[in-house]
Amino acid sequence: MSSLEGTLLRQVAADPRGLPEQLAVFAVRHLGETARRTVAALPEGGGPEEARAQVIRRGHRAVTAEGAFVGGPFLLLIPVAFCAALLRQARIVLELAALDGRDPADKERACELLVVQGVYGDEATARAALTAYRPRPPGRRPRLASLWDITWRMARLLGLLTPSGSADRTRWTVQAGRWLLVGAVFLTGLVAPLVWLPYMAVSYDRATTRLTDRAVRHYFADVPVPARRRLEPGTLASTGRALLSLLVPIAMVVTVVATDLRIAGSNWPVLGIALTATSLVVGAVWLWRWSARRRRERR
Repeated sequence: MSSLEGTLLRQVAADPRGLPEQLAVFAVRHLGETARRTVAALPEGGGPEEARAQVIRRGHRAVTAEGAFVGGPFLLLIPVAFCAALLRQARIVLELAALDGRDPADKERACELLVVQGVYGDEATARAALTAYRPRPPGRRPRLASLWDITWRMARLLGLLTPSGSADRTRWTVQAGRWLLVGAVFLTGLVAPLVWLPYMAVSYDRATTRLTDRAVRHYFADVPVPARRRLEPGTLASTGRALLSLLVPIAMVVTVVATDLRIAGSNWPVLGIALTATSLVVGAVWLWRWSARRRRERR
């Protein structure tokens, strides 16, 4: 966990209800200068459209990568990955603001971020909320009891959950189907952890696309929002990795059955041990690869 992610998580754990305001202020304070330097380092000669496309494309890949990590085997680290994804989404918005000639480190960007995220309808309301908000001092470590509330709120702010309150009468059936899908993917993920990869990659892809479209409309009202491809290369790669992870436990089951390995006269203990060990090994390899990639990106 990086220092920024850990600090944000501790702040949110102290006051989960203030997540949007905390994130907005935190992002401007800690990522504003980074966004300015990133925009200043963009290659010249490409024009404003190419600059916007590059900022969105690079940020989109980074956010989806965080989603792929959530799709990895260590579900207890979901709050950490959500913090990283929230900060990366906020950085995209700050970089687009910088491309519009605005100072990404200015406090007004926090108001704009809250509007782009859909937390408030206009900047005046967001400004009043930020003025009235009083953050609580962060604790040393988030309590286990509050992690569910934090994770739920971060998922909503990320755009991974469909907003409630729709007038559509069929909405509940769609939601029920999605929750059944999540349950099926979760149960399968207990023995093949990387099956989360394509599911979360698609969810992050859609959520970040909606966010960047709103940000472009907010900062560049006269610029049409570009059409999006339905399948991104990262999503296809995640699907391939998930299918490969399914082959590992299947191969273990076939091996145990074919060799008739037994403990106390039964194959089931051997199958349980094999599937558990396989899941942990695949998970450890995925975590190592993800950590190595992040270290290379920070150099």
